[in-house]
Amino acid sequence: MAKIDIMLQLDSQFSRTRMPQSTKTAILVIGGAEDKVHGREILQTFFCRAGSGDARIAIIPSASREPTLIGDRYRNIFEDMGAKEIQVLDIRDRSQAEDFSFQEYIEQCTGVFMTGGDQLRLCGLLADTPLMEKVRTRAHLGEITLAGTSAGAAVMGHHMIAGGGSGESPNRSLVDLAMGLGMIPEVIVDQHFHNRNRMARLMSAVAAHPDRLGMGIDEDTCALFERDGLLLVMGKGNVTIVDPGEMVYTNHSEIGAEDPISLHNLRVHILSHGDCYHLHKRSLVSNC
Repeated sequence: MAKIDIMLQLDSQFSRTRMPQSTKTAILVIGGAEDKVHGREILQTFFCRAGSGDARIAIIPSASREPTLIGDRYRNIFEDMGAKEIQVLDIRDRSQAEDFSFQEYIEQCTGVFMTGGDQLRLCGLLADTPLMEKVRTRAHLGEITLAGTSAGAAVMGHHMIAGGGSGESPNRSLVDLAMGLGMIPEVIVDQHFHNRNRMARLMSAVAAHPDRLGMGIDEDTCALFERDGLLLVMGKGNVTIVDPGEMVYTNHSEIGAEDPISLHNLRVHILSHGDCYHLHKRSLVSNC
């Protein structure tokens, strides 16, 4: 399929009237700073994949230190789009993730949106809680559309970039790693990627975990994952894939924390709007 046809398919997702009756769910990993004012293409796609006018959306602002403010902002956006129901799950203590009413809404909703903020805070509040287990299970079964932006994107992998530096050569001290929420366990996600010069940070993370796929997502850019492993790129920037699957050597375990890392035969793909990639086959897709 020609790239222009892919673009037309994307455009059709943004129109409520052209959505199929049976909504195809997805996981949207957003690099942060997505357009909230003008075309809102990424947020509109989440809304459509969550059911358009029938969408029942749960907003989780737990990563933010101003959860009321950020929760209300996204509530207003999805109300303007015409969602059927919206609840902000303002969880500020792990015990709240066991709240029956919150869990009941997660069982009934069609979409879950995790906002930006601090990914360590988000995982500290929600990792291994009954509520997050329900979110993970329903997302993996294709029963809901799940999205995370900025910190909400960083937590998607089994391993998570919790912090670190930028603008240096790859080295072990450049990246702080922690456990993520495991929504897409095969990947290690970095966000605000080229905007904050984080390529070396992602390479450092991949050197530590060469069995994972590195994924850097620019601002106002989204990697949309289908259940069959297909990744579709949308937005204004790039999605950078760092694939160590054919890497033949790294000195990661042999050097000091601030010494430069060697990575031989590393494969890198730079994807833009309309490009497709297969997560399981680790290859570009021309017809998607």
